[in-house]
Amino acid sequence: MVKDDAETTALKKELDDLIKKCQEDQKKQQDVTMEDACSAAADAPKIKLAMKKSLKGHINKVNSVHYAGDSRHCVTGSLDGKLIIWDSWTANKVQVIPLRSAWVMTVAFAPSGNFVACGGMDNMCTVYDVNNRDSSGCAKMTRELLGYEGFLSSCRFLEDNKLITGSGDMKICIWDLEANKKTTEFNGHAGDVVSISLSPDGNSYLTGSVDRTCKLWDFREEKARQTFFGHEADVNSVCFHPSGQSFVTASEDKTARLWDLRSDQQLATFTPPNSNPGFTSCGLSLSGRFIFCGCDDNAIHVWDTLKIQHNTVLNGHENRVTSLSVAPNGMALASCSWDQSVRIWV
Repeated sequence: MVKDDAETTALKKELDDLIKKCQEDQKKQQDVTMEDACSAAADAPKIKLAMKKSLKGHINKVNSVHYAGDSRHCVTGSLDGKLIIWDSWTANKVQVIPLRSAWVMTVAFAPSGNFVACGGMDNMCTVYDVNNRDSSGCAKMTRELLGYEGFLSSCRFLEDNKLITGSGDMKICIWDLEANKKTTEFNGHAGDVVSISLSPDGNSYLTGSVDRTCKLWDFREEKARQTFFGHEADVNSVCFHPSGQSFVTASEDKTARLWDLRSDQQLATFTPPNSNPGFTSCGLSLSGRFIFCGCDDNAIHVWDTLKIQHNTVLNGHENRVTSLSVAPNGMALASCSWDQSVRIWV
């Protein structure tokens, strides 16, 4: 046992040394920093997002929120054992869907608005048809995707009949919902896969993990095209830049970061000026100029990604902000929290 511990420590040190060397080699190739390259750019105006709607209906912690493709409807999942589909323009509930398990951790809305999916500590992904009601009047459950050896931590629709998931068993799976079968399954990380972001062109995706790394994947391959090191704790959230050439991450190590795919390295680190919270979620404005980060300090922090300047703080939640989603048209931001509320910022 002592020998095994010593070997593990030696291997960890060897890996850390190798990562450090790679980062040093990357720095040597930098001809300019992000701050210097953007020094001539005008400062962005202060963001003036205001909370326009407070969506109330959940009676326990809300863990996840995701917009539909129409930028109007969103779905939320809570530990009260309910999915709620909202009209974010009117703050009305469109549907309330009771779940078999209350331990929901992730939700997803199909871009078409026809389906929602969720999963969590029940170790499965459940899909509902929004336009088809069962005998109780709720959205009809169409699929229960089984076979996970750990909790379901992330899911996203590729199209109405295709879904990708990440889970606590370290696996990435792609499902054909029409055939009700798994078409792809492989170990993606050395820890729980907790976040997935799809590229704007639909050809690739990003994953974040508790193994402190984020990876870029091609849908046609089961081997990561790029692996990004640098975070010192769980990578809780990843989000593609609208350009498809970069992405942002939010981590338990109390930093958010901007990465570039072409140079294969980190461009910037974001930390709040007057607090030191852990980051739970992240999103980008439609232009990519602003990054939004949900935090443990009950707030959403906003930075200018070009100037790497803290821009503003969105206050309103009364507990940890667990998830956020930027509307596809860029006109609104939805956030949810352990304070049991969902808020729409415009």
